[in-house]
Amino acid sequence: MSVIGQIVAGKVSSILIREKSGEKIELGDLLVVDEQDGYLILKVFDLLYGSQVPQAARELLAGMELEGHGGTVDFLEPELRSYVLAEVKAIAKVTDKRELRIPKTLPGFFKSVRLISEKDLDFLTKPPQPVYLGRVRSGSKVLDVDVFLNGLDVFTHHVLIPATTGRGKSNLVKVMLWSVVGDNDFGVLVLDPHDEYYGRQANVKGLKDHPNAKGNVHYFSSNPVPGTSTLVFNLKSIKPSHFEGIVEFTDAQWDAIKIYYNQYREEWIENIVSGTEVKSVALRTLDVLQRKFNNILGVYMDSSGTLQCRSRVFSDTAGESTIGEIIKLLEDGRVVILDTSRLLDQAELLLGSIVVEGIFNRYQSYKSTGELNDKPVVTLVIEEAPRVLGTEVLASMGENIYATVAREGRKFKIGLIAITQLTSLIPRTVLANMNTKIIMGNEMALERRAIIESAAQDLSEENRTIASLDKGEAIISSNFTKFAVPIQVPLFEEYTKNFEGKAGTKKKKSGDSTVFIG
Repeated sequence: MSVIGQIVAGKVSSILIREKSGEKIELGDLLVVDEQDGYLILKVFDLLYGSQVPQAARELLAGMELEGHGGTVDFLEPELRSYVLAEVKAIAKVTDKRELRIPKTLPGFFKSVRLISEKDLDFLTKPPQPVYLGRVRSGSKVLDVDVFLNGLDVFTHHVLIPATTGRGKSNLVKVMLWSVVGDNDFGVLVLDPHDEYYGRQANVKGLKDHPNAKGNVHYFSSNPVPGTSTLVFNLKSIKPSHFEGIVEFTDAQWDAIKIYYNQYREEWIENIVSGTEVKSVALRTLDVLQRKFNNILGVYMDSSGTLQCRSRVFSDTAGESTIGEIIKLLEDGRVVILDTSRLLDQAELLLGSIVVEGIFNRYQSYKSTGELNDKPVVTLVIEEAPRVLGTEVLASMGENIYATVAREGRKFKIGLIAITQLTSLIPRTVLANMNTKIIMGNEMALERRAIIESAAQDLSEENRTIASLDKGEAIISSNFTKFAVPIQVPLFEEYTKNFEGKAGTKKKKSGDSTVFIG
């Protein structure tokens, strides 16, 4: 590889490289310094001008030229008198035995630097139970090196995907999930508020188009398409605990809910909605609960005294087996998509709370009986994570099942894939438990600071780089990588073309399904 620059100064956290004339070093570029016992990988985090002409003289000459008095500097060759300096940091040391280490020394002074090549990254191999994320990116250049992480580690220890709108968060999640469809080591529950993951329309690509989608991708919707399931939960399956941390009730309302539940058990909601009076509950409190259940669940009594549900997601007659069916699918390592696009936020989060609490209790039981090791990892995909993990939400309404999973889920092989624009709203204690962060573009300084402070690697110099990330560009900061890996996530529609017409070829021990791993 040709030389692109030369080391001229600096320190461990900021090495200065002079750019060679005619070359172009980009922000985020990966560079290499060859050494006797291997090589160092460097990453560019800032660029600045350098010149042999003093600044005052440059300003004078620029002014003369701007004002029409001439001012050309011709006493030095252009490529010698002015140049670009790149500030870089060593992020990895690769030994001649292809061992990856954290760098602890400076590269040789005045050493030549070259752009990284695919061969320099051959230590990035495919792990067991791989989750595909994209290809290594050097600046804006995409290398032919695929990046995988071990899903058993990553999903169990939670994933955070922070970015502003339009940077490709949903596209990234679709690519990740596509790579695990048919691998029954993973059960995935997707709360889909925009109905974008399944691809219900014939001309729209989604997880339904995976070669192994049949039997492995299950779609539940209040408006199902042929071959999919109806999303309907029976009111009898809802417990007061499912509302904890999701819906705000006063102390008096909580007391009333507990009284109705203790007295009517599975029919407690029906009795509240129908206006059944209980001596110890004030009528005003009962009226407020009726209005809340009407607003949140869409459940009310019509003029004939019949219970109705506007969203058709909750019913007093249907959906008795839905929760058990979803939990069984997750336990079998399937991808389950719940179309919540017709629900309000609280109703969507309530559905997730019901299912997650069910699988959490099930896996707790398996751990106590010694059966947990034989079960697949279960992960939950949730958009706008601060709705349930935000500091203010947890302070005002208390901990919900999502926060419980964030703090304790890894012990029971249950994880979160949390998507957010506002990382700063999530408590540090929760962020610290999210051991993999796939950081996409974010121009808000407050949010970048929160991301950097909670990253697995030192990203203190990456502030400007994160702000400049374009759509589909990301940085992986994980406890399961030696350094923060810059990647380019492929466009989902383009990525899926690699699988057209390909059938599964690999048997999985946990089921009779097959999986194609590309």
